[in-house]
Amino acid sequence: MKRLLPLFFSFLLLLTGCGAGGASEEKGYQQISQEEAKEMMDSQEVLILDVREQDEYDSGHIPGAVLLPVGSITEESAAEVIPEKDATVLVYCRSGNRSKTAAKALAELGYTGIYEFGGITTWPYEVEQ
Repeated sequence: MKRLLPLFFSFLLLLTGCGAGGASEEKGYQQISQEEAKEMMDSQEVLILDVREQDEYDSGHIPGAVLLPVGSITEESAAEVIPEKDATVLVYCRSGNRSKTAAKALAELGYTGIYEFGGITTWPYEVEQ
């Protein structure tokens, strides 16, 4: 019995470790750095999604970004902006809170290529008005 106890705890630790990896996948989206987002923008076809409100978007946004306020995300509104469920979508807001909410909502609607990269307040690259 004493020999089985360490084996049991090792097995339990292994299962716990595996579960932690699954928890991040349960979000349904990936969180990336702003540098990674910029690299993706420069090297592949992506949809840049601004989930702030219209007045915030008008005051400055990332070039090429499309507006879809987080409070208006529904299956229909998302489909108008993101027709392909497997499209690569980079999501941002002002500080990173609404973008996480939006990324989760899009993942729950079945979108599989969602990447959340925080807020425009710390965006070190070009912004247009």
